Amino acid sequence: MRRENWVLHEDPHVLFINKPPHISSIPERHQPEAPNLLDSLQQGRDGVFTVHRLDRQTSGVIVFAKTAAAHRSLSLQFQERSADKRYLALTAGHPPTESGEIDAPIASGAGGRMIISKSGKSAITHYQVLERFRGFTLLEARPLTGRTHQIRVHLAHLGTPLATDPLYGADTTLFLSSIKRKGYTPAGREARPLIARSALHAASLRVQHPESGEMLDITADLPKDFQAALNQLRKWG
Repeated sequence: MRRENWVLHEDPHVLFINKPPHISSIPERHQPEAPNLLDSLQQGRDGVFTVHRLDRQTSGVIVFAKTAAAHRSLSLQFQERSADKRYLALTAGHPPTESGEIDAPIASGAGGRMIISKSGKSAITHYQVLERFRGFTLLEARPLTGRTHQIRVHLAHLGTPLATDPLYGADTTLFLSSIKRKGYTPAGREARPLIARSALHAASLRVQHPESGEMLDITADLPKDFQAALNQLRKWG
């Protein structure tokens, strides 16, 4: 995806981006020189302020502020849980119910992992099944809180981790051979993965414009890898 195609909405106060996967939202502590979204967006703009983050492998809608006042307003909306965040998640296995609430506190664990712990911070995620396939589920996740790796941790806690998420218990990649009942490998060439990153996409974000008060509901289409995986699941799964 080219940088000029990232912008979903921009005005003097806010900047909504369709973040591609495989790029960090902000500079990483252990790799400060690695390309990141914030540094890229600051080129040619007077100022860009971080409001929230998406994991490096997660695609979809992320909002940045362009003024200090907009930053305060948007940050407060996230803090007060009035920002409506909707994600699409492709999971391994099937959740026990068609919809539900996961209320499980999250704390820091070892090796960059987050864990469910009674001593952790409050974390709540609502989910709704959208489609069921053989061995996989497409669901909508709405996090009410904003803990690190929240959706990934909560879905793993539910027993249905993301279909591709090595940190929380599933595979690193999803191949067509994982979907077709008898397996499949293209003749004469190595099989290419359908998706090779966390199968999570920030599909929409609804916030109040910090200047006009208008409600902005910004959506981002699925990237090619996620859509390709769904196409194959709908065909074979």
